[in-house]
Amino acid sequence: MTTAGAPRDDYPYPRTSGDLTDEQLSMPVEDLVAIARHPLTVHPDTATLYHRLAREMADELRENNRRGEPTRWILPVGPKAQYPILARICNEERIGWGDVFAFHMDEFLDWQGRPVDPSHPFSFRGYCDRNLYRLLDPELRPRPENVVYPDVFDPDAYAERLRAVGGADTCFAGFGYRGHLAFNEPPTTRWHEYGVEEFAASTTRIVPLLDDTIVAHSHRVTGGYTRAIPRMAVTLGMAEILSARRLHLITDGGAWKRYIVRVLLLTTEPEVLLPVTLAYRHPDVRVTVDADSIAPCALGLDG
Repeated sequence: MTTAGAPRDDYPYPRTSGDLTDEQLSMPVEDLVAIARHPLTVHPDTATLYHRLAREMADELRENNRRGEPTRWILPVGPKAQYPILARICNEERIGWGDVFAFHMDEFLDWQGRPVDPSHPFSFRGYCDRNLYRLLDPELRPRPENVVYPDVFDPDAYAERLRAVGGADTCFAGFGYRGHLAFNEPPTTRWHEYGVEEFAASTTRIVPLLDDTIVAHSHRVTGGYTRAIPRMAVTLGMAEILSARRLHLITDGGAWKRYIVRVLLLTTEPEVLLPVTLAYRHPDVRVTVDADSIAPCALGLDG
């Protein structure tokens, strides 16, 4: 495991908007780690990443329980393999979830904008039920009303509930190869140009998925069969993500995330078309990646 320190003020590269130079794209990992703009942890493989993430979450929860304080998390499905490990640790060490408020980032919708059933193979709610909450011993489980998903029929309820409990302590967020957090994808329309401030203020809403998101999901999950992928989603907004006191950005994507990892670590200007760069304005950001996701980008057929 490799860990870098705090962000640097003497950043050696010019400001960019995601148009990295060949030097930046091919920079050796040890050089990138040394100048990363955010505190950075590199795990040797995804298995180690999932176990360390689960351990970190269990430790945070146990410490909050010890102090008699609630645990308020914003949680992703992606990465997701840490959840069964987290459930096992909590069962073995008797770490209770009675004072946990779990705010989940998003959920798929069908083509008419209705929530998919938890039994649907792509349901995030169904995945978390099967791979986290039902795996916890009954006496350790959170209160059902404290497990919150964005509500397509009342989108403002998510932010209202988050404010009511005092905000999120930690937002754990994966990020896509185009830099999207949850389903805050790069807004692409010929009819409107979104400014950084406008996009940063976005709240819970219904979104159609970009074509390349559907292709990416099908490539990773369904063998390229795009018709199996839901066409819409409900997602928390960038405002909810950026409101968390701590922001932990994580990727386990491997080779196809190498570019966006370098964008996150090397560029200095927020860019709407690369939503993860809006994290630059957050005061407490950490980044965790596996070694494959931070390896140099191949710049040709011989790369």
